[in-house]
Amino acid sequence: MYDFALFEGDIMVKEKDVQPIRSLEEIQRMKDSLLRYCSYRDYFLFVFGINVGLRISDILPLKVEDIRGKTHIRIKEQKTGKFRTIYVNEYLREEIDKYTKSMKPNDFLFPSRKGNSYITPTQAYRTLQKGAEMADIENVGCRTLRKTFGYHHYKRHKDIAVLQEIFSHSSPSITKRYIGITRDEIENTLKEFSL
Repeated sequence: MYDFALFEGDIMVKEKDVQPIRSLEEIQRMKDSLLRYCSYRDYFLFVFGINVGLRISDILPLKVEDIRGKTHIRIKEQKTGKFRTIYVNEYLREEIDKYTKSMKPNDFLFPSRKGNSYITPTQAYRTLQKGAEMADIENVGCRTLRKTFGYHHYKRHKDIAVLQEIFSHSSPSITKRYIGITRDEIENTLKEFSL
């Protein structure tokens, strides 16, 4: 099963059965791995992504001026064309301030090392794959960021309707399936089941 495909030239990278990172311990391992084996940019991409719940296509083109010093970020989603406002909590504002400290307002948040642009979704995917491999975490891809946000938001607040609204999904069942809750619920019903 493929969530989506990323294209770079003639190369197509498929994200297979991408899942949220379900445990806080694994999230910390992923952060540590990205800092150690990749870069601070890649660490920040992960931290930002799991805290805002945006699609990778909406995260990568952001510039410093879009997020620095703000309590709310307003973006137009590429997929839906809808405007979305994201609240930036104190933890994320501190991370943003640290990361953008030496950057200019018109700098891309996730600059490519090649040219004056931002990294591609394929580059982001490869970075996340490398971090996950070094942290011994499976089923990680670009959608892991958004799914991890959704999974932990749901676990903390138990309000699928709010999450459905955040994700602009058409039904609660789509949202539950997307964040892996349906899979967890099915597995939990089978743990003690025997005939």
